[in-house]
Amino acid sequence: MSVWNKRREDEPTRPAAPTFTPKPAPPEPTPVPVKKEATPSTMSSTPFRSPDLDGSRGAATIGKAVKVNGQIISQEDLYVDGDVEGTVELIQHKLTIGPNGKVHAAIKAREVVALGNIQGNVEASDKIEIRKDARLVGDIKTARIIIEDGAYFKGSIDIVKPEPKPAAPAPRQQQAAPAEPKPAATPSAAAEAKR
Repeated sequence: MSVWNKRREDEPTRPAAPTFTPKPAPPEPTPVPVKKEATPSTMSSTPFRSPDLDGSRGAATIGKAVKVNGQIISQEDLYVDGDVEGTVELIQHKLTIGPNGKVHAAIKAREVVALGNIQGNVEASDKIEIRKDARLVGDIKTARIIIEDGAYFKGSIDIVKPEPKPAAPAPRQQQAAPAEPKPAATPSAAAEAKR
């Protein structure tokens, strides 16, 4: 026997340490991305004044400290209280020019409400309202127009009937069947007809 083996025999046996199995960590919740939308107050350095006069809540807004040069095409209602030069197209939506708004542009929209200044031709498929203290210089083409007392307007007005919705095409009628040939008259039938 070797010395090394003897020591091992002399040592008291120690109980084995209990083994711990770590519990799996609970899954962390998936972070939900936060969507930040531009609010009207972040578009302008001035406080936002809600355009309650005409119910334009939820519309995109150009604040009174903002100036835009170029073409604006929108798929939602638009409230302009700043300066706009160029063209504005909201074919299926409403454009409101606020009391501080100055628009020097050609405008095409479903509906236009003017509380400020517009210089340029305006085409509205539904209606145009020129409110008290508003100023519009340009030609108008619309189905309906409202001009309040105190408003200034210089230009021509072309009232057009709204285009009727296209009717569903009528189903194709079947071609008329050829007329049946009349039976040839027999000599006895011709004789009876003469009587």
